[in-house]
This record gives sequence, C-alpha cells and structure tokens, in this order.
Amino acid sequence: MTPMQVPLLDLKAQYAGIRAEIKAAIDEVCESQAFILGPRVEHLERQIAAYCGAKYGLGVSSGTDALLVALMALEIRPGDEIITAPFTFFSTGGVIARLNAKPVFVDIDPVSFNLDPSRIRGAITAKTRAIIPVHLFGQSSDMDPIMELAEERGLYVVEDAAQSIGAEYKGKRCGSIGHLGCLSFFPSKNLGGFGDGGMVVCSDPALYERVKALRVHGSRTKYYHAFVGGNFRLDALQAAVLGVKLNYLDGWSEGRRANALYYDRAFRASGLVEKGDVATPTAAYKNGGDVHYHIYNQYTLRVENRDRLQAHLKENGIGCEVYYPLPLHLQECFAGLGYSRGSLPVSEEASRQALSIPIYPELTDAMKDYVVAKIRAFYKLS
Repeated sequence: MTPMQVPLLDLKAQYAGIRAEIKAAIDEVCESQAFILGPRVEHLERQIAAYCGAKYGLGVSSGTDALLVALMALEIRPGDEIITAPFTFFSTGGVIARLNAKPVFVDIDPVSFNLDPSRIRGAITAKTRAIIPVHLFGQSSDMDPIMELAEERGLYVVEDAAQSIGAEYKGKRCGSIGHLGCLSFFPSKNLGGFGDGGMVVCSDPALYERVKALRVHGSRTKYYHAFVGGNFRLDALQAAVLGVKLNYLDGWSEGRRANALYYDRAFRASGLVEKGDVATPTAAYKNGGDVHYHIYNQYTLRVENRDRLQAHLKENGIGCEVYYPLPLHLQECFAGLGYSRGSLPVSEEASRQALSIPIYPELTDAMKDYVVAKIRAFYKLS
C-alpha cells in the first residue's frame, strides 16, 4: 500500500490560496522597475515594526545578515565576548566569529530549548559585550531575567527572533524586548519570502540610523562613507511578497497552534508520553494564561531512538527533520574555543533527541492522525 504523503512543509498549499495577490504584487514591482529598497520596502518596514511593537524596521538581505549588521551597529570588536546558546542554527554563532569576536556558549533550558538565564551570570567576564537569546522553534526565551542582568552589567541584548515573528513574552512581541531584534524571512519561516530576506527592528533612533547606514556600505549620503558596512539590502520583490503574506500571518500562526494542541492531545492519548518514549514541546504558562505565545515554527519532539524513528517516518512518507544534530560548541570550526563533549550536556542531549514533525496550518486531521499512528507503531503500542 502506498503510504500517505505528509511533507514537513507544504508551501505549495499556502501559495495556492494567495496566488492572485502575490502575482499582482510582483507585477506592480515589475512595472515600476524599482527593485532595490524604495517604497515597497519602506512600507513593509513600517508594517513589520508595528507588528513587532518596535519603532523602526530595516529590511535586510537575510536573517543571518540581520544578526551581523546588528552586531556591527553595536561596534562589536575583535576579542569581545558574546553570550548565546549552542542549540541553534549556525548563523547565531557564526556572525560573532565573522567579526572576530568570541562566542561564549551557555547551556539551554531542557523544556523550552532556549538559553537558560540562570547560567548566564557565570559566563560574564570583563570582555562580555552582549547577549543573544534565541527564541527557538517559535517560543520566546525567558526575557525578564536576561534584560535585568544585561541592565545590571551594562550589556546589549540582541534577540535572535528568526523563528519567532509574532511570538510573545508577557504581552510583548519577540524582537521588541532587547536593544535590537533580528528576523528571518527564509521561505520556511511562518512569514517566508520567495528567497532570502530579513529585518532588524529596534526602538533606539541612534541604532536605527547606524543599521540603516551599515546596510548600504556605511553610507548616510550616497558615495560618502562614515564607516565600512556591507550590502545588506532587502529587495522590493521580496517586500511585495512579504507584504501580502503579512495579512495572513496571524491566521497561519493560529493554525499552527491549533495543530500543536491536536498533537499534544493525540500523543497523550496514545500512551507515548506516559511511557516516556515521546516528550511533546511545552509552552510556558503562568496562572492559567500564556506567558509565552508560542507560534510553532517547528513542533519539536524529544524522542528515544531518534535516528531510527526518523528513518521509519521517512519510509512511511512523513517529512521530519533534526534541528540540530550537532550543537555549536562541538562544531569543528569552534574547536579552538575549548569546549568538549559533556561541556554543555543539556544542549548535547537535545541534539540527540530532537525531531521536528509537520506542523504547517494546511495539515488535515487525517494527516496528523497518520503521523501520530506511525510514531505509535514505531514504539509498538497497541
């Protein structure tokens, strides 16, 4: 029997519902022949800033470049230390190293997968300049203790919100809490473009002006350069696509949340959670209400025999992915930092156990039931 096909992400299904709007927006840009920055980008910047609860938005070429230009705006120098989590996409640590600064990796919370605030203080030295909390998989880091410690020690906070546009922490949107917030519009994100793209959001006018100049080679006036920046511009075509999709973002995020709740209940009913084979992702709650408004860019399980389960699911037509199989502190390029296996055990365990399954809003109940049934069958529960 041919297995049901459940891709990890189905962007064709998303596109089918908005095709006419997308094509019209692209046609407008093509007719204008204005492709670099310009009114489309400026409009999107205002929209995204307002959506995130920040004063300013600056469209850039990718989420990675958003992080890079944010650190450049803070004038991070060689030898400066930046504290961040090792269980994240490579760019979080990579941008630090690109500036010849030193990534200082601190272990994560075992439930949220995010930076553990209780471990940060012990990592601060006289060379520490900033903290980069990562709002991983669509859930905010615990920002209050991070911001309090940063204020106490005179440190900057740059939020890596690449996976978490629209996620909230105590009523505040991710990206608006720290000094700078960095977003990604990679196609697989909840708000994804038709290629690479990103944005920096902030509320400090001086930082805004510096990022604005840095993204065009450090120029405030054309052909005059106060400092060295880069080519970090967002294209107008991407802004046009994202402007259409932004109107649907909240509905898509609610669809992901509904699917997550469906999975939560199905896995509990299956006996897998009680037996200990599967742990479902946990959103933080307090006094019965959401502290973290989780937007589930990924629905990431902790599972036993992860690699074998992944192979089993793929054999049965189910898309799944390991985010991330090797934490940053154990990557070859960071060997000189002196970390070894066992240095950050919570992150290392997460890398052995984490498996993300389909969560996109177009999933049907039959597709979700099929995913749960195949996981249940793997662990041979009747």
